[in-house]
Formats: sequence, structure tokens, C-alpha cells
Amino acid sequence: QVQLVESGGGLVQAGVSLRLSCAASGRTLSRIAMGWFRQAPGKEREFVAAINWSIGRTYYADSVKGRFTISGDNAKNTVYLQMNSLKPEDTAVYYCAARSGSSYYSGMYYSKSAYDYWGQGTQVTVSS
Repeated sequence: QVQLVESGGGLVQAGVSLRLSCAASGRTLSRIAMGWFRQAPGKEREFVAAINWSIGRTYYADSVKGRFTISGDNAKNTVYLQMNSLKPEDTAVYYCAARSGSSYYSGMYYSKSAYDYWGQGTQVTVSS
């Protein structure tokens, strides 16, 4: 089993930065995909960013490209989401997710169904 624990959320004003962390524990994860999703009230959970540690590639939703950066620390088994220039529309619960398998298919990074493990979420609220 794998446990993912997010931290770093909070209430901030528009324009500032936050860094979310996701610490993974338990059995060894595939390095192929770890990601961040978010869910605002009344909306579907949506893709934010993902990283493939094995090839060092990152993937972003258009809405956060240029403002958010996903990175990983192999030694700490931790993934980060650096969020800059936050906007009120970034307000949501942010979830960390991890894929257990090492297989790949087109578009998988952006799909909730590709991820097998999820954290409990951390609230990010951005005031205008």
C-alpha cells in the first residue's frame, strides 16, 4: 500500500506564492507518473500538473502553465507544486496522485483514471 500526504495549503491573497508538498510512503512507486489535481466546489476534479521522474518530463494544464512548477525529490520521495502568481480561480482542494504501474499510454498523465493512489487533499484559497 502507498500513502500520500499533502501539505502546504492555506489562505493567501492573489498574486502571492505557495508551495505544496506530497510525501509518499509505503511500497516503492513507479517513477512514471505522479501528479497534482484540484477540485473546486461544484466542479469536477481536474488535472493540474504531472511529472515522469524516470525521464524528467513535466506536464501542465494550460490554466497553470507558466505559473506552476512541479518537481520531485527522489531522496525524500516527495513531489512539490510551486504555485506562483496565484489567482482566485486557483481556489480548490489540491490532491496528490501516484501511478503504481510502469506502463504508458497516450494522454495518461492528464487522466484521473491513470492514477492508483490519492492523498487526502489540501485546501488552497486565494482571495482577491
